[in-house]
Amino acid sequence: ALKQVREGGVYTVQDTYRKRKDGTLVHVSISTASLKDGNGKVIGTMALIFIGAGSICANALDPKIGTIGIALAHGLTIAVMVSALGHISGGHFNPAITIGVWVARKISTGQALAYWIFQLAGGVLGAWLLTRVFPTEIWRAVTLGTPDLGQGITRGPGILAEALMTFFLVFVVFATAIDGRGAFKAIAGFGIGLTITFDILAGGPLTGASMNPARTFGPALITRHWANHAVYWVGPLLGGVIAGALYSTLFLEKGK
Repeated sequence: ALKQVREGGVYTVQDTYRKRKDGTLVHVSISTASLKDGNGKVIGTMALIFIGAGSICANALDPKIGTIGIALAHGLTIAVMVSALGHISGGHFNPAITIGVWVARKISTGQALAYWIFQLAGGVLGAWLLTRVFPTEIWRAVTLGTPDLGQGITRGPGILAEALMTFFLVFVVFATAIDGRGAFKAIAGFGIGLTITFDILAGGPLTGASMNPARTFGPALITRHWANHAVYWVGPLLGGVIAGALYSTLFLEKGK
């Protein structure tokens, strides 16, 4: 049988054994996430893109949604999905969070790479579903909500903005969901969702406030909109690495 164990707030797959018909035990080394774990990541990331990027498409139909509505759509989706699927997928719907947890040595390299595959797949699925729901002229006009740099923002400041916003996000993930002393049992994923909300309110006009390579990759792949795409990998991954290293070094108790 395969089983998952919760270590420091992160669900990981543990090596175990399988019994043959003759009664002998065969060691089963699991270096990637289980199917159940992976499905949770796909669904959570798909929901983020479908609702979050979908709110940008919806804003093209009804501009009253505005930045506040778009920020709430992203934040509430993550708050609910982390709360609903955290016990299954560890709440990993973002490669930047995954790399932060990997830096903190909470998951293996194989698991981190598998998580990325599931997250990117969820991003692509969510973006594709939007093309089935919204009229073509609507989703094409906003490139399915693919983030891009705001007017006058160049790549350097864009990377810095994405790194800072992602730093806040990953730091809050560590403080609430990974640190056993955190408030996850009390507030579930809502602290994480609110961080995404305030990041978008502040950084949306600058970069679109992606904070998540999967959030950018899915719509970009479907629309072939690759402008400044590197910004949305370099910035979030850098922010995730710094947050994971800083929290695990300064605040996380050893063995937690």
